[in-house]
Amino acid sequence: MSKTTQTSQFQQALEAVEVLSLEDQAMLLDILQNRLRQQRRNELLKEVAEVRQEYAEGNVKFCSAADFMAELDDSEEKVHG
Repeated sequence: MSKTTQTSQFQQALEAVEVLSLEDQAMLLDILQNRLRQQRRNELLKEVAEVRQEYAEGNVKFCSAADFMAELDDSEEKVHG
């Protein structure tokens, strides 16, 4: 889907919401916020399951925060040369 099509659909959605009463707009906002919270929760649960799987497979390396930061710095240097 092109950026123009996405913008057009978004604009149409906004215009559709604007014709709703304030009460309906508030109800729609509550519904959307609840759906976003649930989607974020589902994403977090998926990530936790992936990490647990990696841990169970022995793919997790434990280290101190300082060691982790040093490893990140080393990785960044390798990427950016």
